[in-house]
Amino acid sequence: MVSPDQESSGARSSRTFPYYRFRGSHRQIGQQYGEACAGLIERHLELAQERLKTWVEVLTQEALMEAVMHYRTYVQRYAPYFDEEIQGIAEGANITLAEAYLLQLRAEIYRNFQPNNECTTFAVSSQATSNGIPLIGQNADLPHFYSEIGVVVEFVPDDQPACLMFAPAGQVSYIGINNLGLGVFANFLTCDGWRFGFPRYMLSRYALTCSSTVEEAIQAVRSLHRASSRNLIMMDRFGHAADLETIPTTDALLLPDDGILVHSNHFIGSDLQKEERLSGHQLVNSRIRQSRMKELLVGRKGELNADVMQDILRDRQTYPHTLSAMPEDDGTDNMTVASVIAEPGEGRLWIAVGPPHQYNYKIYAFSN
Repeated sequence: MVSPDQESSGARSSRTFPYYRFRGSHRQIGQQYGEACAGLIERHLELAQERLKTWVEVLTQEALMEAVMHYRTYVQRYAPYFDEEIQGIAEGANITLAEAYLLQLRAEIYRNFQPNNECTTFAVSSQATSNGIPLIGQNADLPHFYSEIGVVVEFVPDDQPACLMFAPAGQVSYIGINNLGLGVFANFLTCDGWRFGFPRYMLSRYALTCSSTVEEAIQAVRSLHRASSRNLIMMDRFGHAADLETIPTTDALLLPDDGILVHSNHFIGSDLQKEERLSGHQLVNSRIRQSRMKELLVGRKGELNADVMQDILRDRQTYPHTLSAMPEDDGTDNMTVASVIAEPGEGRLWIAVGPPHQYNYKIYAFSN
């Protein structure tokens, strides 16, 4: 079944996400980020708080600060530079430190009220591409308003690798690549046992700041006292790829099957399937997206490149459980808010505003 809102290529919009480059100390990067994106950050905070109030009548500033300080302890322990950036964002955007942290922690805060399906990821080794260049990326599925507050950011700290990422405005980490040839992308996983610890959204950039290879990235993530569950799919400039399903206390490692890796929002690793808490319609949705992505990649093995991936990520043939998702397709307000394709070894990203069947992709690369 095909949704009647399937778009033709001629109808696609050329709108793109705003792009920023921030350079200096981490405090300076945060301040630049906060100042440049103040309006978008304010809107992000407003929408996040409104969404939270649909589940609880009010979240007091005192309660928010108390929760934030528990998580902040772990950020300061493992990645004090992120804390510096978040302080800078608060200063630059003229919001409180607790509010700046809420933008990094919304998954942990929301988890108490509603699980979500978020994202379909892929990695394709050189043997499966048309040009020998490995690919990694995802369709990022979030509440629909995130398509209005997304940004493309190049972080260039004085003391760490540069990172080129897509992120909701005000977040110091989401998905992207570093200038050492490593790409890290991510999806939501649902399990019990969430706790105070290192926040899930920061895992991707943490790996990018600590690593140049997939092996190093895996070890970096394993070293953390993690707060929550997260799936991470990774690829380095050598073409090595791996998927790491994480829960707070352990993980499962998945490797490519004939050069192809695919993940959505349910556990695939046999050791973690008992941890699955996704059910019903959401589990069906996740399984169909995972199966459809794998079918399309396998079907075009040897032909795959950035252009072909754009066509695949625009797919809506399995409506209502589609790769390129519209609001209410699956009965929620989630949609594909951004679509990202990376060639980590080449330092390139292709990013489309979502859903990608309605928008054109734009290419981004490191400035230096």
